[in-house]
Amino acid sequence: MNRQLFIFDLDGTLIDSREDLATSVNLVRAHYALEPLSVEKITSFIGNGVRVLVERSLGGFQADLNEAVRLQKSFYSLHLHDKTCLYPGVKTGLAQLRQAGHTLAVGTNKEKDACERLLRHFEIRELLGAVRGGGDVPNLKPDPEMLFSIMKQLEFEKADTWMIGDHVTDMEAARRAGVRSVFLANGLGHLNGEHPTREFGDFEQFTASFLSGEGAAAV
Repeated sequence: MNRQLFIFDLDGTLIDSREDLATSVNLVRAHYALEPLSVEKITSFIGNGVRVLVERSLGGFQADLNEAVRLQKSFYSLHLHDKTCLYPGVKTGLAQLRQAGHTLAVGTNKEKDACERLLRHFEIRELLGAVRGGGDVPNLKPDPEMLFSIMKQLEFEKADTWMIGDHVTDMEAARRAGVRSVFLANGLGHLNGEHPTREFGDFEQFTASFLSGEGAAAV
């Protein structure tokens, strides 16, 4: 397989962060004297950036959204990796893909500072050629701008670029960017009618397929 660029989403793709995100959201709700929501409910709100997450989590409560977002960021910073963990096989798989000659990047709607802190905490930042998070480009996924920015920096064409994620926003961004996509079914999101190029049950299945050469050859 020719050298490929793999752009990974973060939450639900490389890391399972649902419990810490839920903690931060419920602390915001507590600030406004609202009852906590279940982890499952809050998880269903993840994928379109922090502002949408907070707005959905308030459920119509009339709060200053800018203030609520600032609160969430503050609470989340304090609980960033209390329970968050890498999905099985991520650290090894990324290292193997890079050793095989591929270029790796992260493109996430998560705020850039939190993203960088998590990547460093789990000791995978050095494996990545580029990282884009919320605030790095004007528009979040599913806008393809984030992908184009990474491709330009790392000098890759569409034909050799893949977007790997767990959510409709990742798959739509890939489609709109004209690149191929991989959907990981064990993450936090859903396809909502999008049709990825390839689909795997988890990160380890994806890694094994592409390291063997089968992943790209089957397209």
